[in-house]
Amino acid sequence: MGRGGQLYRVGDRLLTVSRLDKVLYPETGTTKAEILHYYLTVADAMIPLMHGRPVTRKRWVDGVGTANSPGEVFFRKDLEDSAPGWIPTGRQTHSTGVSTYPLAQEAAVLAWFAQVAALELHAPQWRFGHQGQPRHPDRLVLDLDPGEGMGLQDCAAVACLCRDILDDMGMSTFPVTSGSTGIHLYAPLDGTHNSDVISAFARELARGLEADHPDLVVSTMTKSRRRGRVLVDWSQNNSSKTTISPYSLRGRLRPTVAAPRTWEEITAPGLRHLEMGEVLERLERGLNPIAALGDEDVSIDRLSTYRSMRDPGRTTEPVPAQPPSQGSEGHPPIFVIHEHHASSLHWDFRLEHFGVLVSWAIPKGPPAEHGTNRLAIKTEDHPIEYASFEGVIPRGEYGAGTVSIWDSGFFECEKWVDGSEVIAVLHGEKAGGLGGIPRRFALVNTASMGKDAWLLRLTDAQPEGAPTLPRTVPTINDLPSPMLARPAVRGDVAEGSWAYEMKWDGYRLVAGIVTDGTNGAVVLSSRNGVDMTDRVPELSELVHLLTGDALAAGGAILDGELVAVDEQGRPDFGKLQAALRGDEEADLRYMVFDILHLGPPSAGRSLIRRPFLERRSILEAGVAAGEHVAIPPHDLGHLATAEKASRELGLEGVVAKRTDSVYLPGERGTAWLKLKFHPHQSIVVIGVRRGRDGRGIRSLLAAVPDDQGELRYAGRVGSGFSQSQLVAIDQELHRLERKTPPVADVPEADMLDAWWVTPKKVGEVTVAGRTRNGRLRHAVWRGWRTDLAPADVRWEV
Repeated sequence: MGRGGQLYRVGDRLLTVSRLDKVLYPETGTTKAEILHYYLTVADAMIPLMHGRPVTRKRWVDGVGTANSPGEVFFRKDLEDSAPGWIPTGRQTHSTGVSTYPLAQEAAVLAWFAQVAALELHAPQWRFGHQGQPRHPDRLVLDLDPGEGMGLQDCAAVACLCRDILDDMGMSTFPVTSGSTGIHLYAPLDGTHNSDVISAFARELARGLEADHPDLVVSTMTKSRRRGRVLVDWSQNNSSKTTISPYSLRGRLRPTVAAPRTWEEITAPGLRHLEMGEVLERLERGLNPIAALGDEDVSIDRLSTYRSMRDPGRTTEPVPAQPPSQGSEGHPPIFVIHEHHASSLHWDFRLEHFGVLVSWAIPKGPPAEHGTNRLAIKTEDHPIEYASFEGVIPRGEYGAGTVSIWDSGFFECEKWVDGSEVIAVLHGEKAGGLGGIPRRFALVNTASMGKDAWLLRLTDAQPEGAPTLPRTVPTINDLPSPMLARPAVRGDVAEGSWAYEMKWDGYRLVAGIVTDGTNGAVVLSSRNGVDMTDRVPELSELVHLLTGDALAAGGAILDGELVAVDEQGRPDFGKLQAALRGDEEADLRYMVFDILHLGPPSAGRSLIRRPFLERRSILEAGVAAGEHVAIPPHDLGHLATAEKASRELGLEGVVAKRTDSVYLPGERGTAWLKLKFHPHQSIVVIGVRRGRDGRGIRSLLAAVPDDQGELRYAGRVGSGFSQSQLVAIDQELHRLERKTPPVADVPEADMLDAWWVTPKKVGEVTVAGRTRNGRLRHAVWRGWRTDLAPADVRWEV
């Protein structure tokens, strides 16, 4: 390639590109060629969201650099003088003058951005009008930014609170994980109000959330107030402000993306930011959750054509007066196939998408043989209510004739590219026209026959005996990570309204239950997502313990602590460990203290945004005690009373919970606090000091991750072991032996007689606190914590 670069054609444009092998993300080795490929691939999804909007750019000409040597970034508003003349522009007057911005109207513009290393693309919430004037904003955005001590799951909880408010106002919402720290939440507007009005509305929404959830939300930029809270930044609705565009790369150490997400993803455990390759794979599967926001008029009524063709006074068909929502949550999408005896017999093939039933007419009916193609004529979208419609459409009305349901159920969407291709696996009824067997269909547009002409093809007939109904057996993937309590002292619970529970000495378990009162299934997940179902068969009794709304809903998700009790009924951590290893029998009890969900875990409705006291009321009315299941009290009066009761029972402390707190899966919020009498500390074992004879174990060397998750040396554990435990630990750790210490700050004195292990095992110790240099003081071994991963460990003393 010459010094001046090489000429390429992008659509109808010629573009000079150079140094395609230049690495822009050193940590991943991502090159300019890969960045170009990314932006060209996402162009169809990204341009509708940016169309008509001025684009400001952040350029990393020499790459983003490394953690120790960040690359220099240049911020650009005006279009560069070196830009090709075919890039369209828009002009905006500022107090300092007039800026000329590029407009991303086609893929070639994104390719040029990549060529000049403009990795981040930002845009405002308004577009230029046809005469070049700035229009009113057509979307609202809330930037949810975690303060110190908070994470992406906290932002997700706040996003759900925002969604509920906007939903109540009839506004659709589209979440985007920013690729940096937080979540952006978009809602379409009709363009009738200026940015001052929208900014004022967003400010009041943020203030209202802060007033209702002061332990979780803050609405002001003041840094001191943001610690332990999520900032709802409303200011980006100002006409002069911009937001990272959905699908833009970020100038981080790795090529993360401002990635549009589904609400199912936002509310699922383990939410994280996505990188470039993952986003490309999602688009390849047809997953573009924010597509509707890219419409020129995002408030479009998808049922307007359907409504214009029907007189609700003459037909019994459902004719809703309001536009549809953008989709539903909490269940897989539905399908229905109608047998329609109109002027000619045909079948109507309907799939739920964006809150409507997208419909095709199949003159010869769905194909029953593998590989058979049938003509499918695209018709108007139908309302969701049509899924249950059967009856006679009167003469003189559109589609007059008899309509009956041929089959219905739910489907798994493998691919959906609007106007081009849909692939779905349909799960119908046992007595339905599909024969009670999952059927995989592909719908492909055939442009040569007209834009409404498609082909329907049965691509893969499933074998006999395949499931015919929505999955009802819960799995680990259906269960959230438990919310965690933050270590605290008595003064931390001096203000607010609190409930007090006992601090149980056991293993945290989340239980997913499906039941009809007699039959059903239970799945158990540990704090770090390990399947514990087969290790605690006693809890299968949960199938028979649901009552009231939980039984009526057909299931629930519960949160609690598994303990083993001794002869006096007190928790014994050693007995619990021995029981879970299968070494001895023990009297196990599941202390249930929260309910997170009503209904089967794969469907139903979430309760995590309900206040704690409301969830406790639902729990107590919906779950009965059993032989191995207990619902311990939560209203223990004053903290002093709770502490006294805990000491008398020989427990390890008290958990204080704000009575108005929402549930934050996998996070340590400020609304749950644990006060321990006997401090316990989880540790990551990194090495072993040999016994005095050069063999066996003298002590274990421990590490604890710091606030950034990096392992730091934490000291030694040399007591509390039985002889049998020492032998078992020695054998177990030798399987993880390595040549070098996994942390860099081990004192020389502790390294002399040590051998090292890969830091995969978590243990727990009783301690008297920490020394001045941050090491364990008088650590006594309690046992392994198989329910924790090293990443779960933090200092608690």
